[in-house]
Amino acid sequence: MEFSLFAHMERISPDQDQKQLYEEFVELCKIADEGGMRAVWTGEHHGMNFTISPNPFLNLVDVARHTQNVRLGTGTIIAPFWHPIRLAGEAAMTDIITDGRLELGIARGAYTFEYERLMPGLEAWEAGQRMRELVPAVKALWAGDYAHEGEFYSFPKTTAAPLPQQEGGPPIWIAAREANSHEFAIKNGCNVQVTPLWNGDDEVRNLMSKFNDACAKFPDQPRPDIMLLMHTYVAEDDEDAKLGAVELNRFYNYFGAWFMNKREITQGLIAPLSDEDIAAHPFFTPEALERDLVVAAADKVIGRLKIYEELGYDEYSFWIDSSMSFERKKASLERFISDVMPAFK
Repeated sequence: MEFSLFAHMERISPDQDQKQLYEEFVELCKIADEGGMRAVWTGEHHGMNFTISPNPFLNLVDVARHTQNVRLGTGTIIAPFWHPIRLAGEAAMTDIITDGRLELGIARGAYTFEYERLMPGLEAWEAGQRMRELVPAVKALWAGDYAHEGEFYSFPKTTAAPLPQQEGGPPIWIAAREANSHEFAIKNGCNVQVTPLWNGDDEVRNLMSKFNDACAKFPDQPRPDIMLLMHTYVAEDDEDAKLGAVELNRFYNYFGAWFMNKREITQGLIAPLSDEDIAAHPFFTPEALERDLVVAAADKVIGRLKIYEELGYDEYSFWIDSSMSFERKKASLERFISDVMPAFK
């Protein structure tokens, strides 16, 4: 099993300086590169200070200048916000600038907040259908001289300009949860990204089962890679793990509030949650998140990840967004590299 870092600029207070947050994001990517991680991933989000990344290609081009070996992934492009010609060209240009290090993660998107602002009236089902039309079109544009007549896009014969540096184009990863998304990825020769979010190891197993069923349904297709994305905190000891769980509980309360899209947003920041608000959440608690996320000292983290490796996951992505200070994120990542990763060599 290989390892990667999943990170964004994460701003939850007007007191946080955006330039400093970006420099800290780059520093985490450099630590991942120097520590031997396979890839770094950053996503696409709009109008949300919670995860600042309006165009991940810009971030990845800059990170390429600060790193040597690490692969550079979009985790993920929001499919309905892109035209196939634009995505094929911008991804190819990024691949050239990064010397063939790009990996292209694509999803339908998750936040109603973003749909309302960029494509009012868009529902998750249509967003998924747009993704299913977009991905084969991007691959065909990289091959060149491709005309398209579809439900959402239509254009005459076109070739991506430029063409990507990697032969056949960058690897594409599909963010999958439901069985049909796994099947779409396998059928179209794409890798798979999954995240159980707060749902624990039962969901980790369930997602792998869906992936294996999809592989069995298309036996003529080579088995792609599957990546498991989980919030991770490598603690100094059990007491530190409990503090990490408290911080991640705060993060998930804000995550849930953004997802529900009912709370006031001012200057890109959600109305603050009080301690009482957080304590009153119906199922997020520090105890539950310590159990269901990967929050523990290094030896316990190794044991947990060995299970995921045995299940068949090819990559484990360390999701570092957490509402923690940069210093605590950095220390956890360094412990992961020094104390966890060597157990998998």
